[in-house]
Amino acid sequence: MHAEPAQKDGPTPQPLGIAVITVSDTRDLSTDVSGDVLVGFIERAGHRLIQRQIIKDELLQIRETVSRLIEEEQIGVVLLTGGTGITSRDVTPEAVAPLITKDIPGFGELFRSLSFAEIGAATIQSRALLGLCKTTLVFALPGSTGAVRLAVEQIIEPQLDIRTKPCNFAMLLPRL
Repeated sequence: MHAEPAQKDGPTPQPLGIAVITVSDTRDLSTDVSGDVLVGFIERAGHRLIQRQIIKDELLQIRETVSRLIEEEQIGVVLLTGGTGITSRDVTPEAVAPLITKDIPGFGELFRSLSFAEIGAATIQSRALLGLCKTTLVFALPGSTGAVRLAVEQIIEPQLDIRTKPCNFAMLLPRL
């Protein structure tokens, strides 16, 4: 049985506080197109952008940033973009892993399945993930703008909208 998409008549009636973190050694706000895609989604969907930041591909800096964000009451979701590949500088999954209290492997599995249709077997190089860190959802997305758009449009936007049936993360966050 295929779930019905949300009937979206405007922004979500239950806005969430979201932080956007770009992990990159080379990007700044003027070149952070993937971060712009995430901010655009937040604004379009009616959520609240609590913080946007660009940080280096440094394991401790990533971990410290996410640790601080998951303690902020007004933040229910952290969207990280970058650092999920397999090069030596790609450490986002390793930085986030110790903070995860509940792994949500279905996100990475679904993301790679959808991504396969667009980029073929190269999708196997992605280590995109989602975990619950205390009561905050932390998504780690690739830095590729196409990958971010795919994740937002196909998975994140419907799951952060209370109107998506039969269930969604937005309805579960208050119960965490």
